[in-house]
Amino acid sequence: MKATKPIKVDPGFMNEVSRRSGQMFNSCFHCRSCSGGCPMGEEMDYLPNDIIRMVQLGLKQEVLESRAIWFCVGCLGCVSECPNGISIPEMMDTLRQIALEEQVTVKEPEVVAFHKGFLEQVKRYGRLYELGFMAKYRMKALPQIGDIPNYMKFFFSGRLSMLPEKIHKRVDMKKLNEVCHV
Repeated sequence: MKATKPIKVDPGFMNEVSRRSGQMFNSCFHCRSCSGGCPMGEEMDYLPNDIIRMVQLGLKQEVLESRAIWFCVGCLGCVSECPNGISIPEMMDTLRQIALEEQVTVKEPEVVAFHKGFLEQVKRYGRLYELGFMAKYRMKALPQIGDIPNYMKFFFSGRLSMLPEKIHKRVDMKKLNEVCHV
């Protein structure tokens, strides 16, 4: 008989995620509407409803190591379906931040590279500098030579600028970064 790994429960996990995300997970009665409306559900190892339940049960390690928290695209489809108004994208953002803070080994390192690269760009410029982001992200995720024509198409159509544009109120952006722990 094969030995199974014991499940570790963190009783304060739900309160931490609730506090940081501003979501009240006790109001979820698991109707699964969020999961039915999720366009990324097929890519996830756990559906949004499963993640909520795991957070409620204090299954911190399982949640932070899951693919699901990295595959949420924040489309808000789940929020529009939820009868209790729980914002799963807020929860997923919080879970990603906790995973990064705790340096959890993630099953999808290229998605993490994408996430970190995006946040670095926003922190540096106050917005996304597409050309720089694409170049840096694709270098981390092993660029494909076949991508170059696509990059050129965007560049020549004026959808990519050579130089980054900075936002005007950098002080406000710095305050926002501090509040969001970026």
